[in-house]
Amino acid sequence: MRNKKSKAVMVSLLLIAVAIIGYAGLAAASGGEPGSAADPLVTKSFVEKYVQEYIGGLGSLGGSSSLEWIVKNLETGQEFIGKAGTEIIVRSGSAVVVDPSSGGGIPDLTAGKNVLAGQVVENNHLLSLPRSDGRGIQAQKPTTIMYRGL
Repeated sequence: MRNKKSKAVMVSLLLIAVAIIGYAGLAAASGGEPGSAADPLVTKSFVEKYVQEYIGGLGSLGGSSSLEWIVKNLETGQEFIGKAGTEIIVRSGSAVVVDPSSGGGIPDLTAGKNVLAGQVVENNHLLSLPRSDGRGIQAQKPTTIMYRGL
């Protein structure tokens, strides 16, 4: 009988020791202060505030603040010079590429080729200016273009 009581006491003590060690391990694992780098959980309000600050900072990076396409009419001989990242589509009329730096022309993303200085830009093709070095287009007759990113 004494042996059974002894085993029961030992098992009870062992279970209590395991419970204490387990609880101590959990307490040590969650030692980070709320909101600190050690605490990976964040509240919804924190995320919303962070996202709003991030979005607000995007406007100060420079470049185009609008992704809207703008329609512009060019007269014969008028040039449209963009900056790096400007996208241009010639909608009607006729225009040629202007590239004073001889930097390889302007990429025609629709055709997958470069349009070199003096070459005619095909209508309804998307052009993307790679640098702010004076590249653009010049109207050969009254021309309507769409652009964004200037």
